[in-house]
Amino acid sequence: MHVLADKLKEVLYAVLPVTFIVIILHFTLVPLEPVVFIRFLIGAACIIIGLSIFLFGVDVGITPIGTLMGSFVAKSNKIWIVIVLGLGLGFFISIAEPDLHILAGQIELVTSGSITKWAIVIIVSIGIAALLAAGLVRIVYNIPLYKMLTWLYLLIFGLAIFTSPEFLAISFDSSGATTGALTVPFMLALALGVSSLKKDSKASEKDSFGLVAIVSAGAIIAVMIMSIVTRQDKITGKLETSSNISDSVLGPYFHKLPVIAGEILLALLPILLIFLIFNRISFKVSRRAFRRTLVGVTLTFIGLVVFLLGVNAGFMDAGAIVGHTLASMDHKVYIIITALLLGLVVILAEPAVYVLTRQVEDVTSGYVSRRAVLLSLSLGVGAAVALSIVRMLVPDLELWHYLLPGYLISILLMYVVPKLFVGIAFDAGGVASGPMTATFILAFAQGAAEAIEGADVMVDGFGIIAMVAMTPIIALQVMGFIFKLKSGKGGMEDDERTPYRVGEH
Repeated sequence: MHVLADKLKEVLYAVLPVTFIVIILHFTLVPLEPVVFIRFLIGAACIIIGLSIFLFGVDVGITPIGTLMGSFVAKSNKIWIVIVLGLGLGFFISIAEPDLHILAGQIELVTSGSITKWAIVIIVSIGIAALLAAGLVRIVYNIPLYKMLTWLYLLIFGLAIFTSPEFLAISFDSSGATTGALTVPFMLALALGVSSLKKDSKASEKDSFGLVAIVSAGAIIAVMIMSIVTRQDKITGKLETSSNISDSVLGPYFHKLPVIAGEILLALLPILLIFLIFNRISFKVSRRAFRRTLVGVTLTFIGLVVFLLGVNAGFMDAGAIVGHTLASMDHKVYIIITALLLGLVVILAEPAVYVLTRQVEDVTSGYVSRRAVLLSLSLGVGAAVALSIVRMLVPDLELWHYLLPGYLISILLMYVVPKLFVGIAFDAGGVASGPMTATFILAFAQGAAEAIEGADVMVDGFGIIAMVAMTPIIALQVMGFIFKLKSGKGGMEDDERTPYRVGEH
């Protein structure tokens, strides 16, 4: 129960700042309808309870399965097993990721079903599976992370030329949405298992970072290829809210509960079946460990259903209405300031960011302070959310005007910063775009895009998760470069000396 209480505390830190901002806006600039406001508060409560149970369930049930699978791969010592398991596990763990379900649901909503939720979920999961397998092979064959990331992002830039603006935003958002609370712990447990194939423990530790960054690229590539192959361009979007379903407070909750429960059951079932099959033929865990894992998977299911119910039935509607109302005002400064504030508190509220800042402080022996890292990340993400709104207000400003220079800077920095910071920075991109970004911030941006004349929900409403995911990559690599300059020419080049695991969150 102590662990569950800790998870509840983490989630409260993540959800309450955004909730308080909405409450303040409700009593000042954006008075919500009573039904919508009460529904929002119920949604916030569902998110707090559901996310706490979910994270506890992941720790108890899902992460141990990832560790067991990683150890199975390590014992097999066969590259084909690494590839096959990487493909299978990458696909099924991505399908169960809540942040991806939220993003895919919003895509289906704004396109009125012309791009279905499951089409996005399956396409992204295929990309995740392919790149997870490639990432595990990289560990086995000692391929440097910075070289692999360079080639992957050059491929992304090439595909971006032929990708429609609508899908460009969705593809980069998919990258941020797939590295969530379920996939990251599972992938890192798997990476540690595979990296233990190596006799060199120092190389093993270093190579266990960066897998999240590689996998994120898979989501981008998969959606871009989908856009090019299907030639689905000129898609127009329109935002709808749950208030269309029912005027009652609890109407949307009752409407969505069976649908969400069925989808999550379908998503988690393959992971459970994989565990049961491998436990029979290989793991043979104790009865106590077996029961504990089953309880963990059950709690993951319950938590995920409650969390997504709160998101879909109450939280996102309020976000869209707040964004729409502020963007409709004559003084656009209100929405830019609100976007900046939301970005500041979103990154400060992410529990994983506090873990990250502690680790950077440990890696640099206290030379780079937690406060400095936290401040730079907070300002960076605040700026990312505000710049996303500015993009809607300025007709000629497009998403690639931000992403192209941003990722070019990120790639160039990989060659001059200590290699340890490369893994930290790229994994941090996934860490930063957490549940609050995928829910409230995304809905807020889409509401704003719906209200701003000349903006399009498909082109301008998406892309905000991509911006939030990109900022930490630049911020932490710049910090690594500054650290290198201040600590002398040698700096931190001897990466292997410093134990660090970015995924311990």
